[in-house]
Amino acid sequence: MRAVRIDVFSIFPEYLRVPLELSLIGRARAAGRVDIRLHDPRAFATDRHRRVDDVPFGGGPGMVMRPEPLFAAVEAVEPARPLLLCSASGRRFDAAWAAELAAGGGFSLLCGRYEGVDQRVADHLCDGELSIGDVVLAGGEAAALVAIEAVVRLVPGVLGNEASAVEESFTHGLVEYPQYTRPARFRGWEVPEVLRSGDHARIARWRRAAALARTLARRPDLRSRPLTAEEQALLDEFPDAAALR
Repeated sequence: MRAVRIDVFSIFPEYLRVPLELSLIGRARAAGRVDIRLHDPRAFATDRHRRVDDVPFGGGPGMVMRPEPLFAAVEAVEPARPLLLCSASGRRFDAAWAAELAAGGGFSLLCGRYEGVDQRVADHLCDGELSIGDVVLAGGEAAALVAIEAVVRLVPGVLGNEASAVEESFTHGLVEYPQYTRPARFRGWEVPEVLRSGDHARIARWRRAAALARTLARRPDLRSRPLTAEEQALLDEFPDAAALR
């Protein structure tokens, strides 16, 4: 299977280098499942100070990343597409988008800094913009790491147990059910009896009820319709799961 290629453009590649060598991502790279390449736009600046930013036209605080080194870097590298600008004003990243990118064979991320990038970069160089939520960061590197980890774990062969990606939060429009491990009793708190029963069909129903109850309590925005009769019956069958918050 061909490796999923991910190109990242950042003026602080060292911010990214170590996290991308560790844990799941590091193992995926070592196994040849993903091919992650870091590129520093400063290397493509033409002045002797390697400047990548300048004052904004029209005035205002801060500095803006210049288009020349960014265009030059991308054109020299010919990265995997789509090329996505990490931006607070972009489309919100979610599990469905991560799955789409994982299945696509490759993508790239451009990390802004300062007050952002020249708008011509977004309009004429990038294929879209990606946001990890309604927050403003010092730069796009943290957002890039979030996106890369979410995508890499969905690449076939990366997770040791492929079922993990199927049962986790947001896969079916629900947050994930709670997980427990040994000991069965800790400081007076017990693992739900159903999880110790060995009845796998009943365990699956309980987990579905718990995920549904948690979603209703914590992320009602994920639900666009009322409960079905089947869902209500599931919550009625497991009142302990229905009470989870």
